[in-house]
Amino acid sequence: MMTLTETAADVIKGIVESAEDEVPAETGLRIATESTDDQGAQLSISVVGGPEAGDETVEEHGVVVYLSSKASLLLHDKVLDAHAHEEHVHFTIAEQTG
Repeated sequence: MMTLTETAADVIKGIVESAEDEVPAETGLRIATESTDDQGAQLSISVVGGPEAGDETVEEHGVVVYLSSKASLLLHDKVLDAHAHEEHVHFTIAEQTG
């Protein structure tokens, strides 16, 4: 299952909290696969009020991330990290270690 760094969780928490005034308990970040080709996968990220049918739920460090079924297959052994740069967020995906 994909894991999150604490930094990624902090960034996601900020994104979710800024998306709505009152955040429902199931609000989280959703990662879906837009397309795949020989060079890799194009992923989309959005703030959602809950999972869609078939989504995998990752709850870690106080945040929720939903993975579409295709994204879940691609990211099952990965670590999601994030870095905020002024008004932009950069997500990175790395291999899990140990």
